[in-house]
Amino acid sequence: MELFLSGPSFRYECENLCRLFFPYSPVKVETWESPLLPQPKEGPWAIACIEEQAGAYRYKVQVSDGERTLSREDSSPALVEYTMTNLLYNAFVELTGTRPAWGMLTGIHPVKLLRQYVEERGEEAGVAYFQSHCHVTPQKADLARRVLRAQGPAVEALTENDFSLYVSIPFCPTRCAYCSFVSQDIEHAKKLMDPYFDLLLVEVEKTAQVTKALGLSLVSVYIGGGTPTTLSAPQLSALCGKIQQVFDMSRCTEFTVEAGRPDTITREKLEALRERGISRISINPQSLSDQVLRNIGRRHTAQDVVDAFRLAQELGFDNINADLIVGLPGDSLESFQKTLEGVIGLGASNVTVHSLALKRSARLNAPGGDLSLHSQSGETAAMMDYSIQRLTQEGFEPYYLYRQTRMAGNLENTGWAKPGTICRYNIYTMDESNSVIACGAGGVSKLKDPYSSRLERIFNFKYPTEYITRNGEILERKDGVTTLYEQFRQRLH
Repeated sequence: MELFLSGPSFRYECENLCRLFFPYSPVKVETWESPLLPQPKEGPWAIACIEEQAGAYRYKVQVSDGERTLSREDSSPALVEYTMTNLLYNAFVELTGTRPAWGMLTGIHPVKLLRQYVEERGEEAGVAYFQSHCHVTPQKADLARRVLRAQGPAVEALTENDFSLYVSIPFCPTRCAYCSFVSQDIEHAKKLMDPYFDLLLVEVEKTAQVTKALGLSLVSVYIGGGTPTTLSAPQLSALCGKIQQVFDMSRCTEFTVEAGRPDTITREKLEALRERGISRISINPQSLSDQVLRNIGRRHTAQDVVDAFRLAQELGFDNINADLIVGLPGDSLESFQKTLEGVIGLGASNVTVHSLALKRSARLNAPGGDLSLHSQSGETAAMMDYSIQRLTQEGFEPYYLYRQTRMAGNLENTGWAKPGTICRYNIYTMDESNSVIACGAGGVSKLKDPYSSRLERIFNFKYPTEYITRNGEILERKDGVTTLYEQFRQRLH
């Protein structure tokens, strides 16, 4: 996909719209100043141009799929991003015959945008504007509204000094074929695990010192990855114990450990978590089809998922999340329906339904990888629709939602929960309504100014080797939390 820009043409927005309609064609962006139109090569391309004429702006776009070409123009007295993106979006819709369910939205947080519109206009008018202005279908607008309503109590309960803690365990038993995260399989990274773990405890303690000095209050903890249960039972106990020891837990109402893949779950590990009072875990099958599991490089079976659920319930866990993915290679609507019914039957209190998102570094995206989802967007959408229908029937409510680039069917990831079982951490990190301070490799601390819409990020090193060899720098970056909070508070006064 070639994208040619001239003038102040809002590169980021136009580039994302190209990816929206041609998700598996890398976008090459070029600028040109010549009055002559560029000469695109074969294949899809787009031209976006803004010209200033007599105090007004002329917007021009041309789009092509390599066979047909469409041209569109518009004008405005001001330089407006929406005029350009709306023109380009509608040209792509006409060219491809595709009308995305989420319209022209390409960002991660559609519900956050809806919240803004609702706060400005009221719920009914805000949802209507969200739907018409962004070209969102009525079904997706209603889903976003349901999520917004479900998030209300958790967001309204926040105070200005509240924060959540995220702890990263970037190791997995094997690397799934669709994965692009920084997690490493333990066969190749086993020697890194012990030194990583020891330094992680140091960072956790440093974080506690910083947040205590600032007077911040911990309201939720989430240990994720990767697969946290690649740690041993003593390590899991020590990590949870360290957090409970160094932080004031008096306002922390939830502590989640993403147990993750059933082939890492043992009685000893679950008992260690129960002894530490962990209130919520995840057991993530992705699919209950053994063939699909083999397709994505999982070494466990559907029966292993069942066994892990039964063991966790036997030990007293009653708030268990299960992650599923629609659009996996070799899956079908019938197979996905069986998976969802199976997870409901197992008694999951939370079900998170993801759309497969293929990043460039995923094995499925490599030469020879299985990209069968190219032709499955209709079936993927049917899987997602079925999940919305069935989970609603079973008394689940959608409570957080986010989107990614290159998602199968251009859909969404939605977390569903039975009443009283929502994960506040998931709401806060997706809604960006309070600070999330992260520890561990790949962690990103997102610090929310409680007095404005400002959000600042502090990044940890991505890979375990960097985390270990440059751990002193990680600890120094935690002092940046203090600096930013002091800035937030100075502007208040």
